[in-house]
Amino acid sequence: MEKVKCNGNTICYLEQGHGEPVILLHGYCGSSSYWEQVLPYLNGYRVIVPDLRGHGRSDAPVGPYTIEQMADDVLLLMDELDIQKATLLGHSLGGYITLSFVQRYTSRLNACGLIHSTGYPDSDEAKEKRVKAVSVIQGEGITNFVDGLIPGLFAPGMENRKPECIQKAKEIGYLTPPQGAIGAALAMRERPDRRDVLSSTTLPVLLIAGEKDGLIPSERVFTTDHTNVTQSVIKEAGHMSMMEEPEELGKVIHSFLDHVHSS
Repeated sequence: MEKVKCNGNTICYLEQGHGEPVILLHGYCGSSSYWEQVLPYLNGYRVIVPDLRGHGRSDAPVGPYTIEQMADDVLLLMDELDIQKATLLGHSLGGYITLSFVQRYTSRLNACGLIHSTGYPDSDEAKEKRVKAVSVIQGEGITNFVDGLIPGLFAPGMENRKPECIQKAKEIGYLTPPQGAIGAALAMRERPDRRDVLSSTTLPVLLIAGEKDGLIPSERVFTTDHTNVTQSVIKEAGHMSMMEEPEELGKVIHSFLDHVHSS
């Protein structure tokens, strides 16, 4: 992996290919490894895949994070790589970061997208679950927390159809520094409602939902249907289409990128 310093913190990233830049942001307790099976379908583009603050091999400073901080890390990464404009696509937590970036740095983007993510804030129930997550990580450790988290991200029955995907996601999650998982959980808890960012932007927008996503159903993904918005449902996928249906997801992303850069 490559690495750069962003505000004193090391951000590690993978880079593949040449062409117009696209940045892929992973979800909570994930890493750039989430995207491994999708990358072969994105030929013709310069793809940058960072490990977010507190995840993977990037630094995990102690203390609560904010979604804004994590979006600023992406901006600094772009500056370090001399990328003036990119398409920014975020999965789950990565989608919350993407919306913060769109809201504040839209001039640095060609397009944006949410993959199994939403502009809605956490509900009161979800906020309580974030607090419980912090308690479990502190009391039982990251391995037990990840073992409880990961299976519910996949479509029902996936443990029988593709058990290796669930195991891989767990192994990626085990590498999340506990303080990083805690910091990111608190960041998600405090994020604001950003549905207006999606509905007001003039950027090309890609919204992708999983047909069997038990965490963020399609109605919470598809909060706008303006003419600049492309909506897509990945059949048979839960919250993890990059592992469940990587070919279909890769083709949807590639088609969107081709549309953005041909218009």
